[in-house]
Amino acid sequence: MKLNLFILLFFATFFGNAQESLSKLLNQYNKKQIPYMSVQELAMPKTQAVILDARKKNEYKVSHIKDAIWIGYNQFSIDSVLKQVPDKNKEIVVYCSIGIRSETIAAKLKKVGYNHVFNLYGGIFEWKNNMFPVYNSKEQETDSVHVFSKEWGKWLKRGIKVF
Repeated sequence: MKLNLFILLFFATFFGNAQESLSKLLNQYNKKQIPYMSVQELAMPKTQAVILDARKKNEYKVSHIKDAIWIGYNQFSIDSVLKQVPDKNKEIVVYCSIGIRSETIAAKLKKVGYNHVFNLYGGIFEWKNNMFPVYNSKEQETDSVHVFSKEWGKWLKRGIKVF
């Protein structure tokens, strides 16, 4: 019984600290201009959001959230989004690896009048860490996730890291 309690407390502490560290990282880099949506909320069947991927094209090809539209970061174009999502009242969730690049893109969308824009908390890493599926360029489920760099890759706890 004591061993089970110890194991439970160990995992709660480990995952609690990981979550706290992710919060600190996001607080360090983000300006809190855009509200977060959790991966659990996005995964709910009732969520009808348009999902936008703000990573590099090669990251998207390795893995992305099902039905996500690639919009890029350096290549991002408001006009491209306007063509693909003309309804500015549509709920939009933008994601990247952990939620830093996506905040920048989401803020640009908000600035041009999109009313319901969210940043996916923890990005695709948090999505995969919570065992939600990701898909490759052939739309096949994969365990591979492009981690952008070794530094950022430490935030991916589940899946195969691709650089």
